[in-house]
Amino acid sequence: MKKLILLTLLLLGASYAQQPDQIEVFKIVGPDTLRMHVFNPENLSSPRPAIVFFFGGGWKGGNPKQFYPHCRHLAELGMVAMAAEYRVYSRQSVLPFECVKDAKSAIRWIRTHANELSIDPNRLAAGGGSAGGHLAAATAVIDAYNDPQDDVSVPARPDALVLFNPVYDNGPDGYGYERISSYWQFFSPMHNLEPGTPPTIVFLGTEDPLIPVETAKKYQSIMQKNGDRSELYIYEGQKHGFFNYRDGNNEYYEKTVAEMDEFLRSLGYIE
Repeated sequence: MKKLILLTLLLLGASYAQQPDQIEVFKIVGPDTLRMHVFNPENLSSPRPAIVFFFGGGWKGGNPKQFYPHCRHLAELGMVAMAAEYRVYSRQSVLPFECVKDAKSAIRWIRTHANELSIDPNRLAAGGGSAGGHLAAATAVIDAYNDPQDDVSVPARPDALVLFNPVYDNGPDGYGYERISSYWQFFSPMHNLEPGTPPTIVFLGTEDPLIPVETAKKYQSIMQKNGDRSELYIYEGQKHGFFNYRDGNNEYYEKTVAEMDEFLRSLGYIE
């Protein structure tokens, strides 16, 4: 009985640890309210580096809870970590362009509220998985798709990128082309890379059916030719979403998180 009680308390503690410390509204669009799920480090006083994650789901679905484990982990290392909501097709019948607008709004909101959040607005990273990885990359390199209600004088561009199997090639041979049609040249991060792209780390499995390894290597090559920092970690035999936290075997969650930590540490975001 004592063992059962202890196990229950441990499970409850783990569940509690994955819950955000606060949830703030960052955008209202018609009937839709979008929220920021915020994880704070202990003894939050002086401005800290921050990161915001965007969930995956093909711009059609998904949930911020996907990145709760990453957020809590980074908060324990001293960052303010956030998971943002954004509109998706299954819930709001929006096209991917609106998703990009919401991602930019999220970053602008964070910077506008830097004092209240106790963050350093000049050390703000963006991350995400799959379509969420696209959104993070898009905020860094896509000039179009700004929400009319945003204050565009506030930069929507993050200072670093953490991308998990991102669908960042949306051209004729990439992901999502049929949904964005003739606008792909304005929408695809791969085709809008210019010198000055923020430092970027990418994680990808060799068996990912959506993003070929060649695509990731090409993206990295373009960034490096532009003189920008680009790190690429490829995991043999892994499929799409291999990096997610799961109950049970978390080998690849732990491996990718370890590399993410080193990347952020090299930038001075964590000690």
